[in-house]
Amino acid sequence: MRPVRILVGFGAGGGTDIVARVVADRLSSALGQQFVVENKPGAGGTVAGGLAAKAEADGYTALVIATGHAVSAVTIKQVPYDPVKSFEPVGILASSAYVVVVPKTSPATDLKGLVAHIKKGGDHNYATVTAGSTQHLIAEDIRARTGIDAKHLAFRNTGEVTTALLRGDATFAVELAHAVRGLVEAGELRLIAVSTPKRWPSLRDVPTVAESGLGGFAYSGWYGMVFPAGTPKAIIDRVQAALRQELSNDEVQKKLADQGASVSLSAPEELGQVIARDIVSFRTAASKAGIEPK
Repeated sequence: MRPVRILVGFGAGGGTDIVARVVADRLSSALGQQFVVENKPGAGGTVAGGLAAKAEADGYTALVIATGHAVSAVTIKQVPYDPVKSFEPVGILASSAYVVVVPKTSPATDLKGLVAHIKKGGDHNYATVTAGSTQHLIAEDIRARTGIDAKHLAFRNTGEVTTALLRGDATFAVELAHAVRGLVEAGELRLIAVSTPKRWPSLRDVPTVAESGLGGFAYSGWYGMVFPAGTPKAIIDRVQAALRQELSNDEVQKKLADQGASVSLSAPEELGQVIARDIVSFRTAASKAGIEPK
């Protein structure tokens, strides 16, 4: 019996890779078959996606994806697969939250205050990792909906984003909640809104962007698992059942919580619906921002 490959479109050590490795370890134990993670980074995750989409639909190749799967469909001109139709979803494995964050010196204590501060005038920038990233598109959606005049500063990593905030180069940033948790707890940064549809469980005191005046605004970070289109339903159901059992394990939940991920296995069809919905949302945000596919 040969091992099942779990492809990951990013390098080792990132959030998607860590989730994939936790899942691979637990599925290997639960199903008595080896699941092995293979990192195939490149082109915003589409290299791995293309390999998975073209693989035999025999259950021996899977793909762990994240929110960037929907972003790539918008920001990359030639994606070698259909982001929805080329795959059989197993489900969303876990979710995470993006936040709007400001330095402690900011006069803004909420999103309305931030908008008012920027609209008073002056030069204002906002920081995110990489142009065309999930964070960039979320920030652009906020900027477009509020009409604020703020320029984008793109950085290679979260450390550079937070440095820009701390030294006053950026008025605000959008980042994953767990990525800025340490500086928030140290009092150096302040969370003023969370992007998720409902308040995030570990951030009950932080209002959502929708609650802050932008009705209907909702973006969740997520991690999901898919197989190539045409993979038999019996295989999908077997993996789903094993994941439902394994993801309820306290140790697994703690490992993923350390990555800012809240475990909650969805039905297969929900993952497909979320991908399709996010593509529409991100395409709208990219269009408003004048971001063209490359």
